[in-house]
Amino acid sequence: MQYNPNEIEPKWQKFWIEEKTFKAENQSEKPKFYVLDMFPYPSGAGLHVGHPLGYIASDIYSRYKKLKGFNVLHPMGYDSFGLPAEQYAIQTGQHPAITTTTNIEGGVDKQGNVIAGYENQMKKIGLGYDWDREIRTSEPEYYKWTQWIFNQLFDSYYDNSTDKAESISKLVETFKTEGNANVNAVADDDIEIFTAEQWNAYSEKEQQAILLKYRLTFLAEAEVNWCPDLGTVLANDEVINGLSERGGFPVVRKKMTQWMMRITAYADRLLTGLDKLDWPDPIKESQKNWIGKSTGASIEFQISNFDGDKIEVFTTRPDTVFGVSYVTLAPEHPLVSQITTAEHKAKVDAYVDYTSKRSERDRLADAKNITGEFTGAYAIHPFTGKQLPIWIGDYVLASYGTGAVMAVPAGDERDFAFANHFDLPIINIFKGKDISEAAFTEKGGFELQDSDFLNGLDYKQAVAKAIEALEEKGFGQGKTNFRLREAVFSRQRYWGEPVPVYFKDEMPYTIPTAALPIILPEVDEYLPTKDGEPPLGRATKWAFDTTTNEVVDNSLINNETIFPIELNTMPGWAGSSWYWLRYMDAKNDNEFVSKEAVDYWQNVDLYMGGSEHATGHLLYSRFWQKFLFDKGFVPTDEYAKKLINQGMILGMSAFAYRINGTNTFVSKGLKDQHETTPIHVDVNMLKDGGDELDTEKFKTWREDYATAEFILEDGKYITGREVEKMSKSKFNVLNPDDICNQYGADSLRLYEMFLGPVEQSKPWNTQGLSGVYSFLKKFWRLYHSGAEETFFVTEDEPTKEEMKVLHQTIKKVDEDVNNFSFNTSVSTFMIAANELGKLKTTKRAILEPLAIIISPYAPHIAEELWSKLGHETSIAHADFPVFEEKWLVADAKEYPVSFNGKMKFLLELPLSLSKDEIQEIVMNDERTIKQLGDRTPKNIIIVPGKIINIVG
Repeated sequence: MQYNPNEIEPKWQKFWIEEKTFKAENQSEKPKFYVLDMFPYPSGAGLHVGHPLGYIASDIYSRYKKLKGFNVLHPMGYDSFGLPAEQYAIQTGQHPAITTTTNIEGGVDKQGNVIAGYENQMKKIGLGYDWDREIRTSEPEYYKWTQWIFNQLFDSYYDNSTDKAESISKLVETFKTEGNANVNAVADDDIEIFTAEQWNAYSEKEQQAILLKYRLTFLAEAEVNWCPDLGTVLANDEVINGLSERGGFPVVRKKMTQWMMRITAYADRLLTGLDKLDWPDPIKESQKNWIGKSTGASIEFQISNFDGDKIEVFTTRPDTVFGVSYVTLAPEHPLVSQITTAEHKAKVDAYVDYTSKRSERDRLADAKNITGEFTGAYAIHPFTGKQLPIWIGDYVLASYGTGAVMAVPAGDERDFAFANHFDLPIINIFKGKDISEAAFTEKGGFELQDSDFLNGLDYKQAVAKAIEALEEKGFGQGKTNFRLREAVFSRQRYWGEPVPVYFKDEMPYTIPTAALPIILPEVDEYLPTKDGEPPLGRATKWAFDTTTNEVVDNSLINNETIFPIELNTMPGWAGSSWYWLRYMDAKNDNEFVSKEAVDYWQNVDLYMGGSEHATGHLLYSRFWQKFLFDKGFVPTDEYAKKLINQGMILGMSAFAYRINGTNTFVSKGLKDQHETTPIHVDVNMLKDGGDELDTEKFKTWREDYATAEFILEDGKYITGREVEKMSKSKFNVLNPDDICNQYGADSLRLYEMFLGPVEQSKPWNTQGLSGVYSFLKKFWRLYHSGAEETFFVTEDEPTKEEMKVLHQTIKKVDEDVNNFSFNTSVSTFMIAANELGKLKTTKRAILEPLAIIISPYAPHIAEELWSKLGHETSIAHADFPVFEEKWLVADAKEYPVSFNGKMKFLLELPLSLSKDEIQEIVMNDERTIKQLGDRTPKNIIIVPGKIINIVG
């Protein structure tokens, strides 16, 4: 039987499913190992060959750890709520639940397109998941517990004294007996002090309003990214160049009442926790920058002729306070509308409108275009009493610090550029430093001048003295600040987890656990209502009966026992912020994860996924883990010990060259003879995966190409090729199913690993697959003989040479897998197959362990050979061969025998021989006698294991 992957692979994929080969037990005498892939979103486009890179790498590692005797948990599921599914539903008139299920399980969509289905594609690649643990965030059985976690957050506050989350009931007891004067908790900035007597006299609504200022999930007015076309709020990382990442629609900044998560309470712990994680340095740096810890001072500036709030500024450079020449507010700062004078109102309003259309990312990145407006108001310098003009500028963000900057042009590049652009004063407070062309930004190496009591001091001395003076005079205080802001937790969309909250007397109350899940209701449209309410405003049965704990018809709302339910849904990151825990106990109906399961699995040992989630998913999920740890629900405060970011597989795009103004296309080698425009062509139209275009397929590809003509070279149309990101828009996407059908899944797996280190991006070249496919056929022939390729393995004793090849392979693959150097393992397999082929190896003692070693990489061929070797159970249950050093230690040495430094012949001798024994054998060798003739050597130099040199 010749190697035929199309026969072998479906058989073993079916076997693994039926036998539950990769089922993990929640209790085992074996050591545990948890391998996790980042949650995929199941789009209708399915997988292209770039997607499985990380899945294949994690599968190899999982299978390897299983062979090494570990109880391995390697699950898979789907992040199936979210905006893309809803947009597709709006466009096609289908329920997102239907399209999501089709995208996962396969089928035919409303347009008649055949959808392969993510799960079918993963199984076709031979990924060894415990499919019994599959989860989908859009299933009520799952989001019941997402809602439950929301409730836990709502019922908690962060106690700075214990440095962890505590029950809100503990806070209530303190309020009842002591008031809040001595409460040291993370809370809103506008908390007012009250006594126990006052608290007990407050109405229920007043008490709930106060508690909302302490809760870890709460309602607040926030500056958000609003996308009118999508009808929802977007996270910062969902906005690119002022447009929504999904659909490219305009995004504006506006204030809205939103559900928020008080992630800032965990800012310091999120920062310090990075030190104990084996994560890539770029990921850690991204998180550190996003958290943005900085120390300095909070300074208050009074506003001239204004009785309202002062301007609070946070600065890391209080030493430069005497260099302040103006104050800049973020355009969206709440004081702007209050302090702007009538004379400047029109220009300020227009500027505020302009900046609302720019994302924070764009404003931070754009250092060239300097814009701003003068408000007409003045701040008062806290030490000198000078009048400082108050400007607004979009380089100041409301979401960072206090949304206000004390501008020191002499010491800050952006302040310097702003001051120069608008001809504002620049005070040089740095003695002997030239600031005529640029600001002096060094933290040290200077003495201060024109700085009153700070004159003559350097950076450290001045910072300390400035803070001391601010606190003494009541103008400010030393402070640690974080860039991190509260996480917006509302989406004005349909396809997401319902927020388990009802409103009584305008105050939010959580729906009790016994009533969960609150299931997403049916609506007639997925767009916001005419009144601008979210799509859930269209639901007719969306009220909560507190007496029966049931969702009932809206017509029954009486605001006494039956109340309206929240209309917003949770954001896309809700379900993905705890899914690793659900995998531990996926079918538990009574709790989100049992104590027994979480105590056994503890946390993820290896997490594999893309680096694009550095500051979204990875930060939010760490926040939830720490909260659940505080509440005693999980045993560890970090959930993933090691993280690996796989690189991208880049597409090899193809281009046809159209002669401008015609429908004639010229081959690549002739294009310079004409004025042409390169046009992407579908790489699936290239012959044999090479560079030659199938012109007939091209003509039928699109209607406007039906009359295309071609100028060929040597009878062929050769396309241009270029490495780009793999994307449908570039027509360089390849379906892994097609690769599996032509070459087999094992070829795909080996080739993706062979391309290079898993962390690096690398270009795809279909032509390279043939080499890997040829190797697998060669590997197959090691176990077969004759033209018919009949299975043939003997029980003969292997030779030392064969054992050496085997143990070199064991050693190298063992090292490679543990270093995640999967590409070099593939090379090792190829070398082993070549050497064993030359040795005509047929021995079971060599070929049986060799099948085990390659099985994580090419599991289908390995299973087939394992079965042929007489085993009834899966090769996945075998033991990885043990490396024995003795087979790599030589017991003999082939000595070069030299005469007067010139090598004349080789002599193989045992390494155990002494110097005298070597000399006796050499001097009695016929070749030595012939070389010497009648001469007597002057000296015989022998270094055992190295050289033999006869002199004279």
